[in-house]
Amino acid sequence: MPVLIDSHSHIDAAAFDADRTDVLARARTAGVTRQIVPAIAVSGFPKLRDLCRAERGLSPAYGLHPMYLGEHAPEHLDELARWIERERPVAVGECGLDFYVEGLDRDAQQRYLDGQLALARDFDLPVILHARRAFDDVAAAIRRVGGLRGVVHSFSGSAEQAQQFFRLGFHVGIGGPVTYERARRLRAIVASMPIEWLLLETDSPDQPLSGHRGQRNEPAFLVDVRDCIAALRGESRDAIAAATTANAERLFSLPVRPAAA
Repeated sequence: MPVLIDSHSHIDAAAFDADRTDVLARARTAGVTRQIVPAIAVSGFPKLRDLCRAERGLSPAYGLHPMYLGEHAPEHLDELARWIERERPVAVGECGLDFYVEGLDRDAQQRYLDGQLALARDFDLPVILHARRAFDDVAAAIRRVGGLRGVVHSFSGSAEQAQQFFRLGFHVGIGGPVTYERARRLRAIVASMPIEWLLLETDSPDQPLSGHRGQRNEPAFLVDVRDCIAALRGESRDAIAAATTANAERLFSLPVRPAAA
């Protein structure tokens, strides 16, 4: 069975507290053997760390999510730096800009993003980016800081914006939204983009796939994302699994593992 990496899973979320062991077992049975688990706020760092230590195949990233601006304080950037230095995560994030949600201070978001991009550069780590209605602003921040690599998770921009991120050395993370037939622009991008910049993700427990609206998403459903992308590209499921797994291993400096028998 080809192994898959969920490059963006919030398996630490409270939505999984009641049955996390079962969710992880279903993921492994489906071939999703590894997950990147990004933080959203300092308050959640200890739980995320402990979970990733306790469960095989989970790798932490630490960051300050723009949608949780009210939970952040300027000194949390210093706290984040200490966590990165001590815990050696696979990435910095989830961080970014969200100009879709009303009431989020754009200047404050920008300060937290710039600070986290600088940490990613200084610690030589990839960055996991959140961008909604802010792709050009996020790209501009990447260029200002320089020396960065990473992934724009749940990409929903234009083909031109995707190309911009590829040129900057950034992957795009693709999950549940691509399974909706109405997502024509996204599906066209995924069908023709260079495979070396593609990562698979679920964003569990959010962003349920087509046919699962209103339900909790989980990492086992990553196989359906893979199957959809394989059909869109006219490639085999095994080829998509192998390429995206290799991409994630390379970006996050994960050990290379052979496909399961």
